[in-house]
Amino acid sequence: MPEWLEVVIRSLLFVVVLFLITKWLGKKQLSELSFFEYVVGITIGSIGAEVITGLERNMFNGIIGIVVFAAIPFLAGLLSLKSKTFRDFIEGRATVFIKDGKIMEENLKKEKYTTDELLELLRKRDVFKVADVEFALLEPTGDLSVMLKKENQPLTPKDVNLTVASVKEPQTVIMDGEILDEPLATIGRSRSWLKTEIEKQGVTIENVFLGQLDSDGQLTIDLFDDKLQVPSPQEKPLILSTMKKCQADLELFALGTEAKEAKQMYSKNSEKLQEAINKVTPILRG
Repeated sequence: MPEWLEVVIRSLLFVVVLFLITKWLGKKQLSELSFFEYVVGITIGSIGAEVITGLERNMFNGIIGIVVFAAIPFLAGLLSLKSKTFRDFIEGRATVFIKDGKIMEENLKKEKYTTDELLELLRKRDVFKVADVEFALLEPTGDLSVMLKKENQPLTPKDVNLTVASVKEPQTVIMDGEILDEPLATIGRSRSWLKTEIEKQGVTIENVFLGQLDSDGQLTIDLFDDKLQVPSPQEKPLILSTMKKCQADLELFALGTEAKEAKQMYSKNSEKLQEAINKVTPILRG
């Protein structure tokens, strides 16, 4: 067998072996490598490269070596689940960088971070003043977790006692100009309904690159032609506008009638509708 053909065969075989081993180890090995897993990854790559190009060597010995090194982080992961001490040793522990708005200089030196690097990590979290930070931790993965002081945290509906509707993930119903039936069925919509909604916006299905339906039933689309502008969904503003018009009509009816019972009925329902408008306005405007 020619050497070049043997290299091709070995390369294809090791791609399959490494792919299967990576799938076996799981996604965590790809997203959050510890120091230990990083060393193992380099070693596995070196073994694969050496066996693929070292034609005088037995490639099955290389496969055995890769399997052994792949089994090490897998077994270490099992031990980590049972022992916190072992887990802290293998994966490391988080280090406090900022506490009560004050930088922990000794911890910075311990992790070999400069002040500039700390400020850079903060800026990546949209934080530009150390004094705004209540607590900041350097995670074992190298990410910086930041908790802002209470007065610097974004205002939430809960802070102002507002009740908001729960939001579910949007469903992609059109992709590359093709209708996706499974997401449509999940939200209880049909193809005819979707085509009608698309036509309302003056386009056809074939012109739509991506179409998504949110939990409120609003359809947003992105066209193949980026020069064309598509109007924003108007369902929510229309609902709010209709409710306000009904409330105003009830007030007019109350003012326009001389019948005492009718006046009380119109006024009472106008007040109830106004209360409903006050509650749903943050939702419909959002």
